[in-house]
Amino acid sequence: MTDGQQEQPDSSTETHFETGAPFEVKDFRLPKEKEMKDGAGRRSKTVSRDKRGRYTKSSLPGGKVSDIAFDATFRAAAPHQLDRGQGSGVRGRKMVIERQDIREKVREKKIGNLVLFVVDSSGSMGASQRMTAAKGAIFSLLIDSYQKRDRVGMLAFKGNKAEVLLPPTNSVELASARLEELPTGGKTPLSSGLQLGLDIIRRELRKDERLATLMVLVTDGKANVSIRKEAKPFEEAREIAAKIKSAGVKSIVIDTETGFVRLGRLQELSQGLGGRYYSLEDIKAEAISTLVKEAI
Repeated sequence: MTDGQQEQPDSSTETHFETGAPFEVKDFRLPKEKEMKDGAGRRSKTVSRDKRGRYTKSSLPGGKVSDIAFDATFRAAAPHQLDRGQGSGVRGRKMVIERQDIREKVREKKIGNLVLFVVDSSGSMGASQRMTAAKGAIFSLLIDSYQKRDRVGMLAFKGNKAEVLLPPTNSVELASARLEELPTGGKTPLSSGLQLGLDIIRRELRKDERLATLMVLVTDGKANVSIRKEAKPFEEAREIAAKIKSAGVKSIVIDTETGFVRLGRLQELSQGLGGRYYSLEDIKAEAISTLVKEAI
């Protein structure tokens, strides 16, 4: 069998590939949200509007104060005490506090996270053991999600459609089992995978708008099936990528294509998603430590 034949396995049959060895994931986290959110979670943090959460710093109040930062207020008032005591006839008081001294607490809370894996399981993923390496990478990220108590979901696309392998869940064990069972074969309906991923995230956000979401796309980018018959497969995928970006979904693209000759189209797609692009080799190296931290 020639190298060219190895690169294009028979797409009419399904093949099972084992999961590659996991590797250490360092500091895999979602970036701190800029929006005012609250909620529960272990990985992401954000500013809280109520009195719950850890007091991290103080600020000047923007209106009515209900959560006074007494330590910061005392520090702001302290340099003025001698002048205030002499000029106001209240020298007997231990401290004179004026309105301009008031500071309020800024609290930080942890918010819920959803990491959705969108996995290419088409026939081209069988070339050069791509699926074995991809499964190893995904499994490593699943381990990290378990440690950070994220919810995870997984879908796969091959043939003419995408399907949900695992609805969002806290069971990483179940996600690992679904990953292990995932066969490879058929065409590459990339746009169907992206669209289903967006649909799932939108549904979860309707349940909890405070949710921090991350889509992890794992593919070699060889799209050859579109949702609309008249659409070009990769161009359609780019259109859906723009919708994902507009929905505020953070994203990472993991390119499984190997060899010296590469299409390079996934870099374009990652730009359309507004996310980060990494090759499979990158995430096996130290760069994995900043995957999600740099997702924005």
